[in-house]
Amino acid sequence: MTEHTTSDVIIVGGSCGGLACAHALLGSGKCRVTVLERAPSITAAGAGLGLGQEALSILRGFGLAEEVESISLPLPTEVNTAVCPSGKTRVLQRDDSYNHRSLHWSDLHQMLLSGLPLGTVRFSHIVTSRKQLPGSQKVTVTAERHSSEEGAKPEQLQMDCDLLVAADGSMSATRALLRPNESRRYSGYCAWRGVVTDSEAPEAAAAVRRAYQALGTAIYFEIAEGTHGVLYELPRQRLNWLWYVNQEEPELKGHSVTVKAGMEQIQAMRGRAAQTFRPEMAQLLQATPTPFINAIYDREPLQRLVQGRIVLVGEAAHPTTPHALRSTNMAIMDAGCLGDCMKHCSSAQEALKQYEAKRLPQTSKEVLFSRHLGRVKQALDSSVDWFNAGSEQCNGLAQANMSSFTP
Repeated sequence: MTEHTTSDVIIVGGSCGGLACAHALLGSGKCRVTVLERAPSITAAGAGLGLGQEALSILRGFGLAEEVESISLPLPTEVNTAVCPSGKTRVLQRDDSYNHRSLHWSDLHQMLLSGLPLGTVRFSHIVTSRKQLPGSQKVTVTAERHSSEEGAKPEQLQMDCDLLVAADGSMSATRALLRPNESRRYSGYCAWRGVVTDSEAPEAAAAVRRAYQALGTAIYFEIAEGTHGVLYELPRQRLNWLWYVNQEEPELKGHSVTVKAGMEQIQAMRGRAAQTFRPEMAQLLQATPTPFINAIYDREPLQRLVQGRIVLVGEAAHPTTPHALRSTNMAIMDAGCLGDCMKHCSSAQEALKQYEAKRLPQTSKEVLFSRHLGRVKQALDSSVDWFNAGSEQCNGLAQANMSSFTP
């Protein structure tokens, strides 16, 4: 691509990271963008997340400032607390400059999709191959377009592009082409997750709001013996919680990391919650109608994010554990950086070189910091008596330590 030339870009994957890349690359003024998404349509999915100021600034730069405000709540405070079933607590660390906003993944996804020109995202398109001939400036993408009509055979499509953006998630088929012998790393624990509204569980919600008085402005990390939970509020009086449990790696189907819990599992979880957390948190977990299980994985940081005209972004580039709330933040920041590099560089080759140089050191640090934080809070390396821990150890729980973390 020479200066002032419009580049044809194909983005594989229409999740939040892929859609953010579409916004950023269209905003560069140098790209025509097509997003290929295997799902037939957008559906409500996911749970809560928190976005920091860098990611929020990028979204606002897409022209979505009002929309971001409407679907999120201020989350200015982080609180790490030691807890036990008797109700005894000790605040270990509090950061009132946390400065995030909380929102639901589905709301963010819908906002990003609605903000793109019609036709940018092509649903029901399954990419089956990506080929980049040595020395070529083009990538050839083959895909199957599936019809909703019963019995219809998929249509085979072949497209050439100047740049292929792999935003196809933690089990990225594009990444597998570049690193064929790599496997994901199981963290040693799973997360029970749930979102419950005040109307679904009025007594439990009222009790939680009395016990957690900063709910609505704070994210709470509840550290119990060998485990920890998370609690914060989403818009429309939705309480989002997680509980990390050390266990053997579960049997999963395909590329999924989500396990639908059976009633026997749910009942056992509810009983263990009462033996682990303070009563109000346990009551909320017990009152959630349909909790589910996420197996927690990450991967070792890469040495490269770019190969020729193929670039990895989001979880395709750096799957991470969720303890520093970085997954979606990193995906949006990847998008913003890639779009900015394409805008200000005179060639795609130079833009990709700058993107990799800027993002690789930062994302590698964030993956390893999040892994470290999870292992500390889950007591996987050593057990800590948090009710008697010193100030240095307690302050080490803050997400703000990521900037100074040395792997």
